[in-house]
Amino acid sequence: MPWPTRASGSAGVTDRGLRGNPVTTPELAVPESRTHRLPAHQSLLRQAASRFVRHRAAVFGVVILVLLIVIAVVGPYLTPFAPNNLDLRAIRQPPSYLHPFGTDTVGYDVFSRFVHGARTSLLVGFAAVTVSVSIGTVAGVVGGFYGGIADQLLGRLTDTLLSLPPLLLVAIFVAVIGPSVESVVLVISLLTWPRIARLVRGQVLVLREAEFITSARVVGADDRSLVIRHILPNVLGPLSVAASYYMAQAILLEAALSFLGLGVRPPAPSWGNMVNQATNANTLQNLPWIWVPPAVAIALVVLAINFIGDGLRDAVDPRATRRK
Repeated sequence: MPWPTRASGSAGVTDRGLRGNPVTTPELAVPESRTHRLPAHQSLLRQAASRFVRHRAAVFGVVILVLLIVIAVVGPYLTPFAPNNLDLRAIRQPPSYLHPFGTDTVGYDVFSRFVHGARTSLLVGFAAVTVSVSIGTVAGVVGGFYGGIADQLLGRLTDTLLSLPPLLLVAIFVAVIGPSVESVVLVISLLTWPRIARLVRGQVLVLREAEFITSARVVGADDRSLVIRHILPNVLGPLSVAASYYMAQAILLEAALSFLGLGVRPPAPSWGNMVNQATNANTLQNLPWIWVPPAVAIALVVLAINFIGDGLRDAVDPRATRRK
């Protein structure tokens, strides 16, 4: 039987069959779109983003959080009254066209204070989480990657801070610094970073013994390259989930401290000190427009951030979705 020969101008291979009839075998063409593959990191990011988008509660949380951020950023420029502008002729007024959320017991416009209070509460949440995540990540990486005396010192320090009663730390800071936004951020950061440091340290202890870290060492990667290019990207997933949780806790703690008079004090607006007016029985029963909007906003923002945290957990750890 002769060797197959390519027919002139044909797209296949011709051969003589058993009866001498020509047989054409079409060439197998690989689609061009399948020959171009995405890099591994882009593929993983797309998979994580796809899992996050499929999480409906997380998408709802993103919408609510973005809406509240827009209100906090843009709202103060659109309110008709300043948050500290007193109107003694409009005390305890119910919602109206001029005052959409009514006025409080001293004549403040509740809507103006609600919008400016959103800026204060969200700023405290973002700032406290940023500070605590920065300190906790550095401490956890140093302790988990290098070990030794640094790990022991950081471990004793975190144990000491976690053993102190939170109210004692709050009382000390309020007595030394005074109640303000800065003192609330410092207190929340001081209470949060040891927990983040423990989380990061545990992740680093596992990662530093992984095979890809050993391979990177063999090819000559230094400690800085190992931490920046290999350790931190693998810690980012659990860290983002923890950051979303602690941000919700920071907003709740700010509201609680302001409610108790240990946080942001009037006349500075804050959702916490607005809810504080509900301690009066008359306000609680007869003036709900004063405390209901900030209370609902606190519940919504905490719920939204928790939903986002659930979505991030499922996005970075697909096994969590399979276990459900």
